[in-house]
Amino acid sequence: MSIALGLLLIRLVVGLSFMAHGSQKLFGWFGGYGPKGTGGWMESIGIKPGVAMAVLAGLMEFAGGLLFAAGLGTVFASLLIALTMVMAIAKVHGKNGYWNTSGGYEYNLLLLVVVIGVALTGAGAYSIDALLF
Repeated sequence: MSIALGLLLIRLVVGLSFMAHGSQKLFGWFGGYGPKGTGGWMESIGIKPGVAMAVLAGLMEFAGGLLFAAGLGTVFASLLIALTMVMAIAKVHGKNGYWNTSGGYEYNLLLLVVVIGVALTGAGAYSIDALLF
């Protein structure tokens, strides 16, 4: 039972955090800039077309986070989140080295490994996946 509870806590915190990040890009909530503002920033770092990519990233984070938190389609949810973290490392943080204090990829790598770890172990007993499968 403690493993299932631990997985639930991980899924809720990580999943809801990604939902919030996605809503920043999609809706401008929680201090975000919405598709237009995020898209402009993405264009400035060479990710084009900016607005479309901002919407895509926002959808991947929001849907991936929702599914991950619920433990529904956990492998797919983890893939959506993992892809956004790989892109964040490749396009934004990788050039700054490892440490987050220098704008590096430390935090992105941590999240990447967490979602891959949960995908490999399963969502746990307190998940929709456990009810369905």
